[in-house]
Amino acid sequence: MSVLSILEFPDPRLRTRAEPVSVFDARLEQLVADMFETMYAANGVGLAATQVNVHQRVLVADMSDDRKQPLALINAQIVEKEGSQVYQEGCLSFPGLYADVTRALRVKVKAQDVHGKDIVVEAEGPLAVCIQHELDHLEGKVFVDYLSSLKRTLLLKRLDKQRKQAASA
Repeated sequence: MSVLSILEFPDPRLRTRAEPVSVFDARLEQLVADMFETMYAANGVGLAATQVNVHQRVLVADMSDDRKQPLALINAQIVEKEGSQVYQEGCLSFPGLYADVTRALRVKVKAQDVHGKDIVVEAEGPLAVCIQHELDHLEGKVFVDYLSSLKRTLLLKRLDKQRKQAASA
């Protein structure tokens, strides 16, 4: 396994729509393993293939404290949404930034596992938020797109300031 480079906003590749996976092979298994390794190394809870410059419909998540509940979803689609929740989201492509985003409270997702087997996942609360967030990445959408233009501008200025401070340190 290896840790992959995570694209950071405003990298234009984050706006690329991912293509469906059609080949379920050892390369896909390696990608999923590398994505988990990358996500864990960055202390994240979710990662979309788009974020590591692979434009296929692959996402990984693990909301558990002990990192023992890995979930890989291939070609995932939300088939049901229910309720509403506001959750403070962060993103590995926006290091150190967080914002409140409104999303569905519960989702039902049809997907495939790494071997191509059809699966259905029902998620609620933080895992539902994570899945929706990662699926947005696969559509070329990022969480700041949900914010008002004023909030988005303030957040992006903060990100720019953090980067300048880090560069001069």
